[in-house]
This record gives sequence, C-alpha cells and structure tokens, in this order.
Amino acid sequence: MEYLDSTWLARPCEIVSPELIGCILVRRRSDGQIYRGMIVETEAYVQGDPACHGHQRQTRRNAPMFGSPGLLYVYLIYGIHHCLNLVTDRAGIASAVLIRALALDPFTPPLNQDISPKNFHRLAAGPGKLCRVLGIDRQLSGQPLAPETGLWLEPRPPHLKNSLELVQTTRIGLKQGQDIPWRWYLKNSPAVSRP
Repeated sequence: MEYLDSTWLARPCEIVSPELIGCILVRRRSDGQIYRGMIVETEAYVQGDPACHGHQRQTRRNAPMFGSPGLLYVYLIYGIHHCLNLVTDRAGIASAVLIRALALDPFTPPLNQDISPKNFHRLAAGPGKLCRVLGIDRQLSGQPLAPETGLWLEPRPPHLKNSLELVQTTRIGLKQGQDIPWRWYLKNSPAVSRP
C-alpha cells in the first residue's frame, strides 16, 4: 500500500492544499470497515492569517496545528460538527489544510440503508459531513496521519495526475480573512460543499 507521509506534507499549506485534490483519504473505522473518498475541496490556513486558529497563540485546543507535519488537527464547530485538518509545513508554525469535501468511493461499505443512490455523492460534501461519515472526532486530534492511526492518505490515482481542473477561490464561512483565495475545489464535482 502506497501512502503519503509527513515528508510530503512538510511544505507550506497553500502549496499542499491544491495538491491534495484528487488524493484519496482512507479511514479504517473501529468496526474494521474501510472507507475511501477522493478529496475534492480544501482550504489552507497559516499563522498570521486572521482566520487561522493559531493566529494569536498556541493553546491546548490548537496545539496539534503547531506540531510536526502529518499530524491531524480535529476541532468542533457549533458544538456539533467536527472538522479535519492535516498539519503541514514544519513544527512551531501553525499551518494546516482543512479537508472540506470528499467524493466517496461508490464501492464503500453501506453507511445507511435509507440513503438514496441519487444523494450518495453529497454524503461527504462538507467538513462536518465527511467527519460524521468517516467517524472522525477529536480523539484523533494530535495523532499522526498513518495506517496505524486508522486514517491515511493515498496519492492521486495515476489516471488523474495531470487531468484535474481546479477552481481557486476565497474561503467560505469566515468572519475574518474572507479575501484570501486559499480554497480549491475540483471543477464540476457534485461532491463539493458549495461551488
């Protein structure tokens, strides 16, 4: 099994973020089931950016964001939705990429018998949705992105290496830093949270 490790993530978040589009996020849940989804939307955040959780200082909550590249930073918004970030760059700098949306593998194990096939492509169309589907919560925060943790990253499939058309735009759902164009998504993907 080939997977992307901390070395690949040891670059500035605004470089890693668009290169994550097309990569495969893999989750082995506690029941042993394995779920795969192609990353179709990301956002980059770095220290000095007013929208970054590490903008002002390191705290107990955001400490993983200041850690080594390849760590997971998972936080809770609105008290109910978890959001998954992959730590990038180098230790001591708050730098991470928010995984905003996945296109789930159609051969993924059944998630819910009531799910309509026409809605399947929207199951992970948002940061909270993808964490709910993959069973990702704050217990993973600070853990490494690796098969041993049950969450890892595989490279873009060979047929996608040079054929992805990305859209770059400003980030969404922010009160500060809305003008920074550090959101990328796969053009025409029905799994994107918001085109």
